[in-house]
Amino acid sequence: MQYRYSLLQNLEKTKTSIEAGTLYPLMRRLESQGFLKSEWDTTESRPRKYYLLSDDGEEAFELLKKEWQAISEEMAELLKEENQ
Repeated sequence: MQYRYSLLQNLEKTKTSIEAGTLYPLMRRLESQGFLKSEWDTTESRPRKYYLLSDDGEEAFELLKKEWQAISEEMAELLKEENQ
């Protein structure tokens, strides 16, 4: 579970460049589509909205990972054939 700014910082650390103006609307859209769920933490002086994947989000993420892996393997095979 992360709040938006911490997610943005973690993405920057991994060299994944995304603007806050892109990430924040995307997270709201994913929440409205049921892929994310959120909860507010008001224990600090500044309330923060934390996000985590919903069950549907977990399922979609696993499916997308499998699809990405299949595409990556196909591309690697095509590139290997091209170099022969």
